[in-house]
Amino acid sequence: MGSLHGQIAIVTGTSRSQGIGAAVCRLLAQDGADIFFTHLSNYDRNVARYEVEENWPDIFAAELQKLGVRAGHMELDISQADAPERLLDKVEAAFGAAPAILINNATYSVDADFRELSPAILDEHCAVNVRGTCMMSAMFARRIEGRHGGRIVNLVSGQDKGAQPGNLAYVATKGAISAFTRSLAAGLAEHGITVNAVDPGPTDTGWINDDLRAQLLTQFPLGRLGVPDDAARLIAFLASEEARWITGQIIHSDGGFR
Repeated sequence: MGSLHGQIAIVTGTSRSQGIGAAVCRLLAQDGADIFFTHLSNYDRNVARYEVEENWPDIFAAELQKLGVRAGHMELDISQADAPERLLDKVEAAFGAAPAILINNATYSVDADFRELSPAILDEHCAVNVRGTCMMSAMFARRIEGRHGGRIVNLVSGQDKGAQPGNLAYVATKGAISAFTRSLAAGLAEHGITVNAVDPGPTDTGWINDDLRAQLLTQFPLGRLGVPDDAARLIAFLASEEARWITGQIIHSDGGFR
């Protein structure tokens, strides 16, 4: 069994087989971690406009269990104020212990430039990307601070590499998480809990059409678009013991995207 045997990992925002969340779950499970993932099909279906496979969470949990680990899941809207506590309670009830790894992958994204930006759009982004991520991280840390050791990995965007004028609410909230990551890492260091953030760059998870693909390819010096496994490999490393000396970092795992 792998180096994460006996560890419990939470991966939020895992609603589709093609997503980064699913790729992370697979790699962590291959390394021996028990997996509890969250999903929200209404968002994927009605906001992100993805096709959502019927009964996919159960199918995916069974796939992970075939790797010899325990796997559970729940539908969860991270924007709800009580979501972090309900999730952590559910994980502890299902697996009999608190999780040691938290991957904050759930996100909310709707394009909005300066003409389209509204209080409602900004609030919707803040509820998931800022409040949800921040409170999920804080409550996770409270549950494990006495036992020394843990991993938090946040998913961010490339907002500090270049302008994204058509996606103002998203970049503003992801920029907040980059700042939060650095400060939370300093606060949790004495407890042996590392906190890092990963920017996967544009990743082909099913949202890229042919025209956009052609445009994006010119911006990747490695000659291809990112795939979920690219980001998952780094995230799995940051969750491992090998990454124990890495904390407070914003890492751009984006194939040199420019």
